[in-house]
Amino acid sequence: MTYHLISHHLCPYVQRAVIVLEEKGIRHARTYIDLSAKPAWFPEVSPLGKVPVLQTQGRALFESQVIAEYLDEVTDGSLHPGDPLERARHRSWIAFASETLNATGGFYSASSGMFDEKHAKLSGMFARVEAELRGPYFAGNQFHMVDAAWAPVFRYLNVFDQIEDLNLLRNQPKCREWRDILAERVTVRQAVPEGYEERLAEFLCNRSSELGRRARSTPGLRP
Repeated sequence: MTYHLISHHLCPYVQRAVIVLEEKGIRHARTYIDLSAKPAWFPEVSPLGKVPVLQTQGRALFESQVIAEYLDEVTDGSLHPGDPLERARHRSWIAFASETLNATGGFYSASSGMFDEKHAKLSGMFARVEAELRGPYFAGNQFHMVDAAWAPVFRYLNVFDQIEDLNLLRNQPKCREWRDILAERVTVRQAVPEGYEERLAEFLCNRSSELGRRARSTPGLRP
């Protein structure tokens, strides 16, 4: 069976799908497209106009969590816990990871007048998930799909930290530990193409936002 993942270099939701592919040992091909100049064939496979899209058996699946769940179901083992209630709880916090990604976008897009408010919102979301963590991963020593969903969230902080210490995890020691252990996991490292951090830094530098202004003032950040 062949799997083809249509991707974008910076999309955090693509990373979620790639981590599951790598965790499950699924061989696949990846194609990166420019979302600002989408190929003519793309609307046919992505009704929402978004990535990721997974092509397999002549069909196309869209939406990252749909793709992740499918890959988990058609391969041996599971990245979800066995208990139905705990599995549902993990899925709830996967949804919260998606909302945290939305808050991250709001933060790096915020004007100077909205910067503190968006910072407080994002920091508060990390504080909320902190209360749920068992550590070092979300639910202890075993990596689950919920960890795959949060790894792309923490990856943003790698570049944010190059701009300045934004203290988003100041009072969240479990989140800091979680972030560190996820960053060391091979499947997480392999979820982005070479040059990801440089591309993200350039993306932030080009934003007409407060964080963009600070990024442009950071020596050596722009490639």
